[in-house]
Amino acid sequence: MSSSPYMKNTYNVNTDRMTKKTIRIPLLLAGLLALLLPCSLSANPPKPRPPAHTPSQDSAALPYFQQELHYNISVTLDDRQHSLNAFETIEYKNNSPDSLNFIWFHCWPNAYKDQTTALYRQLTRLGKRKDKLKKIKDNGYVDHLDFKIDGITALTQPHPQYSDILKVLLPSPLAPGKRMTITTPFFVKIPSYFSRLGHEDQSYMITQWYPKPAVYDRKGWHEMPYLDQGEFFSEYGSFDVHITLPSAYTVAATGTLKTGSEKDSYEALGRKNLAGDSSGAFLYEASDPNAAKTLDYHGENIHDFAWFADKNLIIQYDTLRLPSGKIIDVFSYHRINGDKQWAHSISYIKDAVLHYSKWVGEYRYPVVSAVEGPGNNSSGGMEYPTITLITSPRAGREELDGVIAHEVGHNWFYGMLGSNEREHPWMDEGMNTYYEFLYEAEKYRANTMLGSMIPPEIRKKNTDDFLNAIYGVFNQLKTIEPIETPATGFDTEFDYGVVEYAKAAVWMYILKKTLGAEEFEKGMHTYFSDWVFKHPYPEDLKNSLEKASGTNLDKAFELLNKNGPFYVPGFF
Repeated sequence: MSSSPYMKNTYNVNTDRMTKKTIRIPLLLAGLLALLLPCSLSANPPKPRPPAHTPSQDSAALPYFQQELHYNISVTLDDRQHSLNAFETIEYKNNSPDSLNFIWFHCWPNAYKDQTTALYRQLTRLGKRKDKLKKIKDNGYVDHLDFKIDGITALTQPHPQYSDILKVLLPSPLAPGKRMTITTPFFVKIPSYFSRLGHEDQSYMITQWYPKPAVYDRKGWHEMPYLDQGEFFSEYGSFDVHITLPSAYTVAATGTLKTGSEKDSYEALGRKNLAGDSSGAFLYEASDPNAAKTLDYHGENIHDFAWFADKNLIIQYDTLRLPSGKIIDVFSYHRINGDKQWAHSISYIKDAVLHYSKWVGEYRYPVVSAVEGPGNNSSGGMEYPTITLITSPRAGREELDGVIAHEVGHNWFYGMLGSNEREHPWMDEGMNTYYEFLYEAEKYRANTMLGSMIPPEIRKKNTDDFLNAIYGVFNQLKTIEPIETPATGFDTEFDYGVVEYAKAAVWMYILKKTLGAEEFEKGMHTYFSDWVFKHPYPEDLKNSLEKASGTNLDKAFELLNKNGPFYVPGFF
């Protein structure tokens, strides 16, 4: 990169929302003026390169179906051996028109097994992500698997390429409309924390940890290896998860805590801590720290389950009344010696939920939570249904509010709108970044990616003019790949971040300007209503927006396959 002529002019751009770290992003030589003046869009744009990816078959032409899953998992944490012993029962209903002879299972803890996995190979290839390999003290894996289908032992076959994918052969075909019960024990060795699943001493981040069926939909099977750069796609269902661990731990998890005594304790402590400050925080204390406890969690219409356990978390708690009158629980869990801005985290979470509910559709889950994780190089934040992990230990007020808003926002773009993050990463990261930018602009006239580079005179502008200046800058970013590129189609984390976060947010801004703010918001509400708790594809987003607005959006969606900046007369 040092040989690039564009490196002569750079901004320090915080891309925690993008590649989950701060890097230097080169701008076009005119980029510095973009904050101060309207962008002059070239009348002679560079010749476009062929798209890096051609979207798969138009899903709108295929009958929609969605598989139905119900999980029941009992798991015990061994905090001396850093391991999990568990048993899983999945009730699987085949809503497809096809008879199924096998199920692909994701066994993603095996991604941490050795240097041959797709995860390790990707980290070795992706620039500064190599540094994560230095943090590895313990590898991880899953074993002791013994799949049974309705009580009959099932044969399994390894995936030809990936050790973290397994084919479970069904003893007899599962016909359309029929159900089966899948069971298996499993043992997980928890790796050092360097990607998502892991432990840092006796602080546990238990994510992507259980065997789960891959999505089977109108486009077929979507089995995929675990990657650090590149996220996920999983079937919706219900979860009942029973976590046994030493009583001294505080647990934050997906879904609703159903163990009444523990929930009452968390709420009481949380209210006290919310009323005070972190210097005088009340911590959870078990009556017998050496005893074990079992906590029961339940979640509906979710496609993943994550949990976090630590002995030194400060709980804050409040409730939030949504515009419909529905009241939800709001929790934050942060560290004694962590970022002091977390004292305000409940207000940030609540504000994000209210803004996204207004802009996209009302929050459908009964609880929302955020957890301060250990400060490492894993991420600025990582989302899971109803809960997010934030690892930004030095964030100031505006930045922490922004990253919490972004990660809470993923409850819409990934959580309730379950797109394929690996194949179409812009449908969660880019769309969500657009709303994060709007949130930051309305509250602070700020942008965490540009940070202190924004001149004071720009921060004095109204929201619309401020955003126009910001998007003018981001449209100048040097990019090669089009937005419609799968996560695996990028050679560097830099390109992935710029294209799938920043450039995709620019595209959303163009879409809003094309339709007008009112029609755009109506269209996004229609998209949410049409596809909540389902698996939409790009063409489904397009159809919802066109239905709501009565506008043909062919040209706007063609931009998803455009290389480089957008040259759209009249914008920015």
